[in-house]
Amino acid sequence: MSEQRGFNVHQELIIRCRKGDRLAQEEIYRLYFKAMFNTCLRMLNNPIEAEDVMQEAFLAAFTKLGQYKGEMSFGSWLKKIVINKAIDALRTRKIKFEELNDKLIVEDETFSYNQSQEETERLIRNIKDAVHRLPEGFRVVLSLALFEGYDHEEIAMILGINESTSRSQLARAKKKLVEYLKQEKNEND
Repeated sequence: MSEQRGFNVHQELIIRCRKGDRLAQEEIYRLYFKAMFNTCLRMLNNPIEAEDVMQEAFLAAFTKLGQYKGEMSFGSWLKKIVINKAIDALRTRKIKFEELNDKLIVEDETFSYNQSQEETERLIRNIKDAVHRLPEGFRVVLSLALFEGYDHEEIAMILGINESTSRSQLARAKKKLVEYLKQEKNEND
């Protein structure tokens, strides 16, 4: 019942937004800005740029609201716009996904599950830092696959690359993350 009520509230907000209701637009923004900002930040690795791209995405969404047919959740529809805007921002940086370093080969590392809260928090911080240190191409593919849930076919379509490139970039990104985490662990030991 509460899911239905939440759906109806969002539908009511969307209808009000279509009519140009600024309060409804502010409410939609308030409901979704944090998740959309985090999506942009994971892809762009720059908080100022992520904020700008997120703002552009919301403007585009409000402009294109007539195209939203309700076939998917509003959040999913909005996230597609946000991801496309972030990809556009990366393209303006002239990133070349096909020319990333082919020399990353590291062994897998298994981390202990018997960690204290402090150790777990440190590991999470280290992982976040390691993700931010990844080259853009690796970070974008990793973010789309692991955080946004896209498969390689969808990633290839979004980025204009081959599926095999998407797969190899994800594998390399994971290996690079392990390398960064090993470095961090060795420095702290």
